[in-house]
Amino acid sequence: SQSGAIAAFLVGFISVGCGLRGFVLLMFYQLGSWATKYKRTLKVKLDATSVQSSARGATQVLACSVIAVLLSLVHVLYCGEERPIDFTTTSSQEQDDWLASRLTLAILAHHATCLGDTLASELGILSKTSPVLVLSPWKRVPPGTNGGMSLWGTLCSAMGGALMGLGCIWMDWCSGWRPLYPLRTMVYGATCGLGGSLADSILGALLQASYQDPKTKQIHHVYQPGFKHICGTDVLTNEQVNFVSICIMVPLGGR
Repeated sequence: SQSGAIAAFLVGFISVGCGLRGFVLLMFYQLGSWATKYKRTLKVKLDATSVQSSARGATQVLACSVIAVLLSLVHVLYCGEERPIDFTTTSSQEQDDWLASRLTLAILAHHATCLGDTLASELGILSKTSPVLVLSPWKRVPPGTNGGMSLWGTLCSAMGGALMGLGCIWMDWCSGWRPLYPLRTMVYGATCGLGGSLADSILGALLQASYQDPKTKQIHHVYQPGFKHICGTDVLTNEQVNFVSICIMVPLGGR
């Protein structure tokens, strides 16, 4: 949407202004957009909300970027220019390098969570096997159900996180550095993608309602007479679930 485009431009401008790693946020936007548009017609037949999710408004853009932008500004304020990620440095050693690495890892955890969840949702729905409910893995649910997980969707979430790790490595090479731990950075990103997707699924299964239209077999998130309730309670919106998942993973990733 227009508001989403304006919000994306502003957060992208600020992120890139903080350093080359700001382009990783733009990579997330582009990869997420491609995944959303991929086989869109088929996804609409499974999930009626796919039409709405393809047009990202300002609220959705900010929910998946504002924390990363704030952390980037903190990095500039307290650490200055970007520095190579060092998993081994401690707070008792070089304080600035330790803080810079912790902030960068928290930002990477943010991006990995966002893209991991996006790919799990947008590509996982196309799995050839029905997903299971994350809190009741013995229960099969229709594709598109909040809290549904499949092996393919789980692999997509790890792939999304790894791609964000690869993006950080690429930007570091462009900055003229030799990344200290390239493989570990990608594994870290994949782990954060998995963790963020799992957190999102648990929150979705509990705090988002999923209904199925018996006639069309489509998934809906708003109840209408005749719809079958599958799981969840209507407490949080999709944007709020995304934001809470990020709030869970960023502190864990930046430890």
